[in-house]
Amino acid sequence: MSDVVAGPAARGRGLGAFNVIHLEHAEAIVAGAERAGAPVVLQVSENCAAYHGALAPIGRAVLEVGRAAAVPVVVHLDHATSADLVREAVALGFGSVMFDASALGHDANVASTAEVTARCHAGGIWVEAELGEIGGKDGVHAPHARTDPGEAAGYVAATGVDALAVAVGTSHAMPTRDAVLDLPLIARLRAAVPVPLVLHGSSGVPDGVLTAAVAHGMTKINIATRLNEVYTAAVRGRLAADPRLVDPRRYVAPGRDAVAAEVARLLDVIRAAGPHGR
Repeated sequence: MSDVVAGPAARGRGLGAFNVIHLEHAEAIVAGAERAGAPVVLQVSENCAAYHGALAPIGRAVLEVGRAAAVPVVVHLDHATSADLVREAVALGFGSVMFDASALGHDANVASTAEVTARCHAGGIWVEAELGEIGGKDGVHAPHARTDPGEAAGYVAATGVDALAVAVGTSHAMPTRDAVLDLPLIARLRAAVPVPLVLHGSSGVPDGVLTAAVAHGMTKINIATRLNEVYTAAVRGRLAADPRLVDPRRYVAPGRDAVAAEVARLLDVIRAAGPHGR
């Protein structure tokens, strides 16, 4: 992960990180990244693992899709609240994890995150974390939460994490693209925090604002809901066009194609590719 994120961070480009729901999502995300000529992060969340009944089946499938890609791919464990799940992801071969202790109090968050980070670093694994609010599912991404630059710098120093998710105006699972980001705060965080910044809830951010967020210092751009929207719309359209259709391959494939196109478009929005493609 360090090699994949270092280039974009140093050059003011974004790194697209897209959540996988099932195998077709992983295939589509890689196809879109290849079309854009950009590196990409395939994210498998704790919720995704629960949906599949375990991390290993979907995790191994996503790792294989990544290995076959023509662009650099990192497989990342997203929003893991369990240290045991982190250990399993590392054993499977994930190159990066996000340990989410944002629901804990500050001291407990720091202690548990530092412990997980030290263990992961011993195996060469990159760690993302977030400085969250106490309680509440939204954590650091509650709509009105904002990250203090000084606290963020102190948190990174205390935990040793490699990237930090920050609150600048987004929230998860937004069905509309009207989030208002605090761009000056992003710039202050970039100046204060010595590791790449991560924007969660990016599906709710308009294209122009996403581009501006990267220009102001955001690096890793997490997107999930937007891909689910385009996938579902394409599947619905195909089924509506032929009510007698029963072969899943014939309606899932349009969904996969729609996700690939949207990934390529979004990677352009966040300027993920360099001047010569990869």
